[in-house]
Amino acid sequence: MQKLIPNIVLAMCVGMLLASANAAEQPKPRLTLEQRADKARIDSERIEQAQLEKARRAAQETSAREEKIRQQTNPKDWEAQQQLKAQKQFDERESREQKYLQEAKEAAAKERKIPKP
Repeated sequence: MQKLIPNIVLAMCVGMLLASANAAEQPKPRLTLEQRADKARIDSERIEQAQLEKARRAAQETSAREEKIRQQTNPKDWEAQQQLKAQKQFDERESREQKYLQEAKEAAAKERKIPKP
């Protein structure tokens, strides 16, 4: 039995070698230039379609991410913050103007003693 197993393995290896040698000897079909061009054109179209599909998927994913970000950052909140900020600046400016105007009125109301030369 022990001598039989190596013989079976050897026979299988020889059989595979003969099968691969036979396959290698078969001539490959020769394609004409026109057939090669057609095959290349078909391959090119297939690759182009695959690239277009990838680009479409990438564009859809990008637009989905953009929409998600837009929903997360509510522009109305930003607008409200900007309006509050502008109103606060306006109020500060107006209070400063009122303060300067009041100081000017007080200064005008004071009697001035101008020294005589």
